[in-house]
Order: sequence, then C-alpha cells, then structure tokens
Amino acid sequence: MEKIVYYISIIEEELKKILTQKEPKELYLPIKYSLELGGKRIRPALLMLSNNLFGGKDSDAINAALAIEVFHNFTLLHDDIMDDAPLRRGYDTVYKKWGSNIAILSGDVMFVHSIQLLAKSDPNKLTEILPLFNTTAVEVCEGQQYDMNFETLQNVSIDDYLKMIELKTAVLLAASLKIGAIIGDTSLENANHIYEFGRNLGVAFQLMDDILDLYGDPEKFGKQVGGDIIANKKTYLLLKAQELAKGDLKKELEFSLSSTALKNDAKVEKVKDLFNQLNIRKLAEDEMNLFYNSAISHLDSIDAPKEKKQVFENFAKSLMNREN
Repeated sequence: MEKIVYYISIIEEELKKILTQKEPKELYLPIKYSLELGGKRIRPALLMLSNNLFGGKDSDAINAALAIEVFHNFTLLHDDIMDDAPLRRGYDTVYKKWGSNIAILSGDVMFVHSIQLLAKSDPNKLTEILPLFNTTAVEVCEGQQYDMNFETLQNVSIDDYLKMIELKTAVLLAASLKIGAIIGDTSLENANHIYEFGRNLGVAFQLMDDILDLYGDPEKFGKQVGGDIIANKKTYLLLKAQELAKGDLKKELEFSLSSTALKNDAKVEKVKDLFNQLNIRKLAEDEMNLFYNSAISHLDSIDAPKEKKQVFENFAKSLMNREN
C-alpha cells in the first residue's frame, strides 16, 4: 500500500497547482472548495500505479490522473443536486452552499477542465485514451440514470442492479487502470486484463458496501446501520430477498417495506431478521467473491513482474476486508 499512498500524495500536491483562483470567483471558488474537501484519490493513484506497472514514467501519466480526479468530483457535484444531499465528506455540498445553478455551472467547467487535462497527454496515446475516457463518462451518466430509475421501478432484476453498479461505480475505476496501462505502452491484452480487474473489483466493492450497510459496525462504517433498508433502496440484498421470499415470508417482507407504522429501528431489525432467514448475507458475499475472484484471475493473467502485481492484489484484499 506504500506505493498507492505515495501516488495519492503526488495527486494531492498536483491538485493544489491547478486550484488557482480565477474570475468570476462565484464560478471557480466552488470548484476549489469541492476538490479541497478531500476524498480517497484512489482512481488517479491507481492510474499512476498501472502506468508504473508497465514501466511508464510518472510525468507522462500525471495529467490523465488529474483528469480522472476532476471528472470524478464533477460527477459528485451533480449527483449531490440530484440526490438532494446536504453533506459531502462531512461538509456542506456545493449546491447547499452556493445554490443549484452555480453547482451545475461549476460542475460543467470541471468536466471541460478534465478534458483539457487529458489533452495534455502524449498525442500518440490520446487517440486511445480519449475515446475510452469519453465512453466511460457516458457510461457513468447512464449508471446514474439507471439508479434514479430504480427508485420508482417495481420490477428491478439482480442483473439490472449489477449492470447499474458496474456503470455507476466500476467502469471509472476500470478505465483509470486501462488509461494508465495505455500510457505505460503495454500490450492491448494487458490493458484489457487490467480493465477487467478494475471492473470486477469495482462491482465487488459495491456489493461489499451493500453488505456493510446492514451488517457493518456502525462506529467503523460511519453510516446509519440499515440506511438502505430505511430508504427502501434496491440493493443486491433486498433484490435477492424479494426473489427468494415465498408465502408468509414474502408477505412479511412486503409489509415491512411498505408499512408507515414501523419506526426505522424496528423496520431495520424486522427486515434484517427476514434476510437472515433467507441466508441473504452469505448469498451476497458469494456473489461478491465471484467478482473478486474474477478480478484476481485477470490480474494473474497480466504479463508483468509478480512483485509489481502484488501491490494490486494487496489493494484488492484491503477493499474486501474493510469495515468502512
């Protein structure tokens, strides 16, 4: 993990250089604010790490890494508006602080800026990485739309859900790794394997998030236990329970989800009990492990020094063993 921490520190320092104050300040101050809120910086760090895996120079990959981080934060700016979220990383969201109109416009500038940063990459590599970046940007928007659609759709399948989290969460992680590989001048086969490593790991990560929401330690997870259940959010756990529940169990589950008489704590405990009867946690963990094992299989298939690949495996293990 030391190598990832090293690249995260580089990203933090380089972000400071691009956060110069511009006019009109009402447009640029929210951008500076959003990027200074922090975040894990995992995607750009993995882009740098992927480039390093294949012998690339850090200086060749830094602008693409910054582009990924600016783009990611742009999506958060707009997502917060759509989700009516008051807080981001413990602070007021941009739209709460400056209003929706400014948040939309500042987000638009961030998207353009991400393209400008990417365009600073080697022109010979740009013909490969720009189409990948653009395709991924569209897929992330598709994933967000599917997520919003699911709020009102009654019949959402598990396959639908897995596709949504792939688009909304996994493809940006995967694209970050592949862009780093392309800049590192590796083979198409290696680039595709590291993309699939990231895509499968991203889906596994989100499934772990679903599990932790209900079964995680609230003091370590940092969120309200059962928040997804309270919101009737269509997660893998709920969709699997709806698929398996029959007879009285199905009636109890439907009642628990629709009843206005149940208080939040009682609702969470009731649904959790039904999940336990249906063995939902194990089924979700089994599904998560399928994606995780597929990710590791693709990592093993990459033609690169084993000791360098070990950093990626250690990172993957840390994601799957997390408690927050």
